[in-house]
Amino acid sequence: MEFRILGPLEVWHDGGEVSVGGPKPRALLAALLLRAGEVVPADRLIDDLWGGESHEGDAAALRVNVSRLRKALPHDVLKTRSPGYLVQIDPDALDLHRFERLVDEGRGLLARGRAVDASERLREALALWRGPALADFAYESFAQEAVSRLEEIKLAAVELRIDADLALGRHEALVAELEALVAEHPLRERLRRCLMTALYRSGRQAEALDAYQGARRVLVDELGIDPSPALQELERAILRQDPSLDVDAPAASVPEAAERSILVAVAHEERLDALLAVAEPLVRQSPRVLILARLVSDAAELRPVSAWLEERRSALQPRGVGARAACFTSTSPGAELARLAAELDVDLVLTDAPDELLVAGAPAAQLTAVLADAPCDVALLVPRDETPAGPVLVPFGGADHDWAAVELGAWLARAAGVPLRLAGAAAVPEHGRRDASRLLSHGALAVQRVLGLSAEPLLTPPGEEGMLEASRDAGLLVVGLSTRWHDEGLGPARLRLAREATPPTLLVRRGLRPGGLAPAAALTRFTWSIRPRA
Repeated sequence: MEFRILGPLEVWHDGGEVSVGGPKPRALLAALLLRAGEVVPADRLIDDLWGGESHEGDAAALRVNVSRLRKALPHDVLKTRSPGYLVQIDPDALDLHRFERLVDEGRGLLARGRAVDASERLREALALWRGPALADFAYESFAQEAVSRLEEIKLAAVELRIDADLALGRHEALVAELEALVAEHPLRERLRRCLMTALYRSGRQAEALDAYQGARRVLVDELGIDPSPALQELERAILRQDPSLDVDAPAASVPEAAERSILVAVAHEERLDALLAVAEPLVRQSPRVLILARLVSDAAELRPVSAWLEERRSALQPRGVGARAACFTSTSPGAELARLAAELDVDLVLTDAPDELLVAGAPAAQLTAVLADAPCDVALLVPRDETPAGPVLVPFGGADHDWAAVELGAWLARAAGVPLRLAGAAAVPEHGRRDASRLLSHGALAVQRVLGLSAEPLLTPPGEEGMLEASRDAGLLVVGLSTRWHDEGLGPARLRLAREATPPTLLVRRGLRPGGLAPAAALTRFTWSIRPRA
């Protein structure tokens, strides 16, 4: 049996297409295939199928649709696993997984200098696409973020294929394609670099330099940010006609690594130091660029704020931190920050938790826009007057955003050289509740397997008081948001931790884009997480 989502949803068996029923069973299958190999909680599926509005009878309706889907599929494909359901299929049974495998193979071939084989393998991967991913769910809220991510990894595969073709001397044939791609994705610097290179190698040096100036204008006008150091260096290399740009140069077959970055969104200038205390170790531990962003509502503020931001950016360089600065006016800062995160391929958005979040317990409109639309992980910092020394503590319940918190916590612990602790509730025998040690062990094993970092399990007395007490000797508390944050906000337990915990607290929302610990190869995968697959 073959499942296809790189286009309209299709299921094929023995050479014929299989009907999986009406809209709801099809949407259920799509939601499960997007997380194939993972247990998808029933609550999450209910949100996906009925738009997050809870109604009496939703759980029964979900069971009915699961039953209908089971009748259309082989008996061993759709499994019930607490707390939800799981689609378990062979890796090559899903076109997305075949695509990811072929792209990985193409990247490896290109890195070894086998550009001909790499180009063929990447073309084979791209041929699996039959149109926009999940085209029949384009207007379904559950699919929109996933579709954006799928289109993003397709574009990354196209860029890899272009790298291979450039290495093969196909620059003249690539110019028209690259001009069309740049017009469609004007803020994508890697495409700009490829276009400049292709033009230069085609004997069109003046046009290559014009392409750089066009890139600079767009980046400054749209994002308030200068081109990356890599793009600036390419312009200088073209001006001096550097031999390294020639197609037969020794390094020509090795594509440049994409710039990876952390976006620090400065909402309150007095909190920048607290944000940098979190961000700087991360960019040093795994070399990245730090992007400082400050969005203002009044044009009169633009000049002084830009000067202040540039001063802070410049001060980072002697400390060994590469940084860029973005400052522009916006009436919709939340949407603009999400756009920055998407266009600049950032691994993490780090910003301070707004005061109103800690008062109301629910995000206001601008923060909701960031949490809903940023493709990467988002962390909200609740600073304290003092930052104590101590381990990184992560309350862990095994939910989606808890895994993102574990990943960020592990990154922070490794960067700071401090222990990582995963905390869960102790047993309550009189209520028949067992302790969380099995779940904590599950998380600790995943951290050790993927990162080589030990995580200490910690059982705390049940309830908020127990977690507050456990946080007293921690240096940082990292808490995953509820999977229903858009409906219930922080919830009472997380809200109390954010308000009262002793150490600074990070509230983390998991993104679709691979997290900051993901290897470069994972950036062309739909998801990457330390979370084990079923």
